[in-house]
Formats: sequence, structure tokens, C-alpha cells
Amino acid sequence: MNRLISLLLISFFFACTTVQKTDKIDVNSIKVNSGIISGKTTDDQVVKIFMGVPFASPPVDDLRWKAPQTVAPWDGVRACVTPPASAMQASPKPFMCWSKEFIAPEAPLSEDCLYLNVWTAAKTVQEKLPVMVWIHGGAFTGGSGTVPLYDGEAMSRKGVVFITINYRLGIFGFLAHPELSAESDLKVSGNYGILDQIAALKWVKENITAFGGDPNNVTIAGQSAGAFSVNMLVVSPMAKGLFQKAIAQSGGMFGKELSLGQTMRAAEEGGKQLTEKMGIASIASFRSMPADSLMKIQSRFGVTIDNVVIPPVYDTFAEGKHNDVSVISGWNADDGVSFGPPPTAGQFKANAKTQFGDKVDAFLKLFPANTDEEAGKSQKLMTQLFFGWNNYAWARMQTSHGTGKAYLYYFKRVPPGEPNYGAFHSAEFGYALHTLKLWDRPFTEVDFKLEEAMSSYWVNFAKNGDPNGEGLPVWSVFNDINPEVIELGDEIKAAPLPYQEQLNFLNDMN
Repeated sequence: MNRLISLLLISFFFACTTVQKTDKIDVNSIKVNSGIISGKTTDDQVVKIFMGVPFASPPVDDLRWKAPQTVAPWDGVRACVTPPASAMQASPKPFMCWSKEFIAPEAPLSEDCLYLNVWTAAKTVQEKLPVMVWIHGGAFTGGSGTVPLYDGEAMSRKGVVFITINYRLGIFGFLAHPELSAESDLKVSGNYGILDQIAALKWVKENITAFGGDPNNVTIAGQSAGAFSVNMLVVSPMAKGLFQKAIAQSGGMFGKELSLGQTMRAAEEGGKQLTEKMGIASIASFRSMPADSLMKIQSRFGVTIDNVVIPPVYDTFAEGKHNDVSVISGWNADDGVSFGPPPTAGQFKANAKTQFGDKVDAFLKLFPANTDEEAGKSQKLMTQLFFGWNNYAWARMQTSHGTGKAYLYYFKRVPPGEPNYGAFHSAEFGYALHTLKLWDRPFTEVDFKLEEAMSSYWVNFAKNGDPNGEGLPVWSVFNDINPEVIELGDEIKAAPLPYQEQLNFLNDMN
């Protein structure tokens, strides 16, 4: 009997050992759908990092301007230890307030760009950590998942599996054309960059368990074009069920008019005119052109309201047909820094008359332009509130047409040092992603305190849909009757909605 008990104990021991080995995440051997990958660890071996993991086939040759395709399986172990190529774009260079920390690596740039990066501190696949997928900005013409300030190590140490992705940009990501629509299973064209984002989210859904993540607790997040992308994913029927929460930093498209997107017909016509002007007889010949030649084409490409991948944002929310998830939404005090030289008082008034017609007097009371200096300040406020109104509208629309909660912020902290562009467009995400140590500025205790709080708000929200937590100033759920924001500045505090009169005017005009 004693011998039998001993044998049973030994068997139990080996069974438990086998389970532990099976469940433990091995950085040198992670099984994903298409094969086995390896990564690397931080020096203290706490965070496992996987760079350049393919989530779709290279969109080259016959796959240029087609929906992303499944990755072909590979044999052996694929080393994922170096940053992948960024999408084709103009040579990335720092400019204005956007120093090197905000810019994609200069090289490599390639059409073969559909890769993602993963940071995880999970030790076993059973941890089921919340997942945050970060979508980069860059006006849909630039940017990368390997921008320095997107590094995910610090966020993974705070308890999320952090992912950054690439997607096709410019002409490669957003060209529409009747011939492309005709050959597509969806019968629409353009929006390939958004389809790439959806493909990345499908990859996360299918594979993130192997990295210790929870495929049913995914937060999509982004800034600028990344926030516009989050907005489009929230209304896209093709993204349904791929995420449970959303964070949008300075971006959205709630205007009833197509202020950002084009109609499908207009986008197709633009593509047709381009090929005719270039003397291109067919899409096949267009696909044969070298990528560098396509980069020389002087034309603007953007998202298309095609009613398949992207339906109208306002209407979709108003009808309650959006992907109903809780959201953090907000904007920066100096979001309009990149919008060119200020107009004169005369120019500002003339533009206002054209835009607002018989409402121009009411507009000019809220955005005065009695002098050139005043006109410049009002223009700056208008450009700030282009973002502010969209993010405010998002909180309002989610509150009135959804069940998920909305949390609204207003970022006011001016990063110390030079150049001083105020609380500029993009200034907040180094704080939110806990990457100030990677940004060459003379930060103070005020900044590090704000960084710790913001990143905690973001992580708490990713965990359970509520940014609040121990030691943090209370961030109330948005209430349209008494709208407040959490003000993220030299102090962190609840505050009345800034520029409420101006925002209400813009509400009435949209």
C-alpha cells in the first residue's frame, strides 16, 4: 500500500510539473497560428518582448490594394527580436514640436509592413492579463508602431499586455478606384489601412492567450489618426467583438458632414482621375509600379465612408448601431499647434461668414476677431476645439446612445524645456504610456507624478472599464447635464467642461 501511495504521489508530482512547463511562457518558443516565434527579455527578465510579429501576409505585388491576407505558415522558430519595417511614407524627420521621440525610425520603410510588437510581463498563459492595442498617429500618411514613445515596457510592468501595430498609409492604405471595388469581395475599395487594423485585432483575438493576455478583455487606444482609427473601429461592423473598451486621444469624426472621410463614389472618382491623368490603363499596371514611384505622386488619400468597413460615425451612434463599449476620450489645450499661420482679422471674419452664414455674429462673440492678435487666438482655439468638440461629442453620444460609460479628460500640462508649443498635439501620450524617461526633456516631479497617475488611469480602465483606483483623484463618469472633465495638468482635478459655450455652439452647428 505504501509503495502504491508513493507511486501515486510521484505520478501526481510529474503531472503537476508537466502542467507547469506547458503553461509557462517561454520567450524562446511561443506558438501562434502560423508557427513558432521567439523574442527577448528586459535585463531583469521581467518583460518579454516580441518585435515584428507578422499578423498578415506582405501586401505586395498582387496583394497591393487588397484586404490583408492570412500569414503563410513557416517552419522552425521565427526570431522576433528586432523592430519591423514601418509602412511606406515620406522620410521621417523631426519637425516643430515633434522631436525624434515622436517620429518613426528613418529605416527600414517597406510595403512589407504588416507586423506588430508585443510586451508582456505574464509568466503563464493562465494569467489572462488585460490587453491594450495602441494604434499610431501620423495623419494616415506617417508613423509607426515603433515610435520611441510607444515603447510598451512600462505599461506591461503595470499589468497589461501592450501591443503596437503597423498599418498601410497614404496611397498604399487608402487608394479607392472603381476597378479595385469591382475585384473586391466587399465591393468597396480604399480603407486598406483600417482593414489592416481589423486584421491585427483578429490576430490578437486568436493568439494573445499564448502571451498571457485575455482575448476577451482588449482595449483599443490611439492618438490623432490613431484616435480617428479607434472611432472608425467603434462604428465598424467588421470589428464587432474584437475589443471591449476604447481610448481616443485627440481625434474623432462626429460631424454630420463628411469633414474627414469621403463618400465611396467621390473616392473612386478621385482614384479614377488619378490613373487617367497618369495614363495608367489598368490596376494591374498600377500594381507593377515600384513603391518609390508611387510615393512621388502628389495627392491626398484618406478614409472613405463606404458603408461596409466604415459607416457614417454620427448616424451609426445616433441609431445605437456602434460597438457599444466604454470610452476614455479627451483632448489637449494646444491641440491646434500644427495648423499653419494665423489669419488676419479680415480673413478670419470672411471665413467665418462663409462657414457659419447667418450664425456668424453668434460665432464672433465666442471667437472674436476685432484685431489680428485676437483673430490668431480665436483661430488657435478653433483648431483646438476641432479635436475638443469631436471628443466631447463622443462622450455625449456614448452616454445618450450606449450602455458603456464615458470618461472625458482635458490635458493642460506644458512639457518643460524647449521648444515650447504649450500642451501640444501629442504631448500627452508620453505621460499616458509611462514613457517620459525616453523623451529628452527636463521633467520634474510634477511631470512624473502626472505620468504615474495618467498611466494608472489608462491601465485601470483597460483592466475593468473604470479608470479610478487607489490614490488617484476621482474621475467621474461623464454626465451631459453637468459636464465635467478630469483636468490633467500641473494638478489633477475634476473641473467644469472648458469652453462650454463654444462647444455648445459647435454642437448646434453639427
